[in-house]
Amino acid sequence: MQRIAVIAKLKEGAAERAHELLAEGPPFDPDALGFDRHAVYVSDTEVVFIFEGARVGELIRTLAAADADAEHVFSAWEPLLDGLPRLGQEAFFWQRPAPVEAGAWGE
Repeated sequence: MQRIAVIAKLKEGAAERAHELLAEGPPFDPDALGFDRHAVYVSDTEVVFIFEGARVGELIRTLAAADADAEHVFSAWEPLLDGLPRLGQEAFFWQRPAPVEAGAWGE
């Protein structure tokens, strides 16, 4: 599983519009593209898009290169962003191990 964050600075006062856009859901089908998970975090000054999947780097490039859809995917966000988004590579991840059920095989 790979994880990539796309981090972008929001223009002053753009957080409310960002929440409105997110309430509509993604302008693409994450499942159809092959993502396993997708989440978005918004603060007053930034938005962080998290993408997870087996080949997430390739999937993001596919999303960005989809000529007809790229304009639609990113056009609503352009007026909200201050500068170009940055990519963040996963440096640390922790997850609680799944509990072993009593009486499960191997006990």
